[in-house]
Amino acid sequence: MKTFKIIAALLLVALATSTASAQVVKKDGNDRKKKDDSGVTITDRQQAFYEVKTPSDADLQWMKVIYRQLDLTVGKNPALYYPEEPNEDGQSLFFIIMRLLANDQITAYEYLDGREMFTDEYKIKVSEMLDRFHVMFSEAKGSNEKHPKYVIEDADIPGNEILSYYIIERWEFDTRSNQMKTRVEALCPVLHRTDEFGGEAIKYPMFWVKLNDIRPYIANQYVFTDDDNNLSRYSLDDFFKLGMYTGEIYKTKNLRNLSLRQQFPEDEAYKTAQDSIENRLQAFNKDLWVPDREELQARIKAAKEKAAEEAGETVTDENTEGEEKGDLTTVRGAKTKEKVKKERQRENRIKQRKAKIKSRNGGGGGSTAVKSVRNRKRK
Repeated sequence: MKTFKIIAALLLVALATSTASAQVVKKDGNDRKKKDDSGVTITDRQQAFYEVKTPSDADLQWMKVIYRQLDLTVGKNPALYYPEEPNEDGQSLFFIIMRLLANDQITAYEYLDGREMFTDEYKIKVSEMLDRFHVMFSEAKGSNEKHPKYVIEDADIPGNEILSYYIIERWEFDTRSNQMKTRVEALCPVLHRTDEFGGEAIKYPMFWVKLNDIRPYIANQYVFTDDDNNLSRYSLDDFFKLGMYTGEIYKTKNLRNLSLRQQFPEDEAYKTAQDSIENRLQAFNKDLWVPDREELQARIKAAKEKAAEEAGETVTDENTEGEEKGDLTTVRGAKTKEKVKKERQRENRIKQRKAKIKSRNGGGGGSTAVKSVRNRKRK
């Protein structure tokens, strides 16, 4: 009997302890949850995990802001467009953005044509944006003035008209890692819409969203970027983080806020300016470091091949044998060899000329001196 009472007392103590521990819940601001209509739950801690930290100006030695236009019909960019409507394969980037805006989970900012300001002053009202672009919507359950929410049917989202995006790309040289890093700061869906009379579509930039805001949501959306491989190996977050997109530069940040087309109206000059900017961006990182031996030998070989091509010659294996043995001959040495070759050709021409003069005088071992025309006239 006594043993039974002890066991009952221990059970009561254990039950009380478990109940108390279940009632104690530690609340942390980092554990607040955000849930979208697809059931994906994103906490503030998860948001911070996916967020790419903006480097401090004190850690940067160089920075360039580039504006690109991504044509969704070129290269791997169609991964941002398809599927046109949500299905078992997922949903397009624009559908994800519109759902997040409708549920008041992210913030959108006004398109200011090169003077983008991601501050509270330039936040857009979603309802006004939807009215502006004639997108049908209704108020959602639980919507209020502080946190407005909307219901938008899939058929009313103009995903098939989003044929391009503008992105803001930052090229930064970070002294902490001694590396050139590229990151996408924001993107803007561009609506391509024709009027009732048809004709060429007019582009309507809709709004800007910061990539850090949508990164936790697009990290869960996987897409395939190769028609030969239907396995979805990359997420939309990877797509931007790894620079898998193809986009032409249409503007760089400048004091006058001019686009490249405004600065270079002619097509040829415009294309030259784009190529020049791309080449300088790619060369900047390469010029920071001393090339290794293999890279240096490759440069020397390319320089020799170019010099030989201009001289109408071909580079044989014998010419490159010294490089294989580690002979780091400079381009200056190649030019010196070319100069010596020309000198020898000149000497050969002189010898041939002397031989002709000698044969004209009858040959033999006598003197090869020839009287001048003036001396002949005197006689």
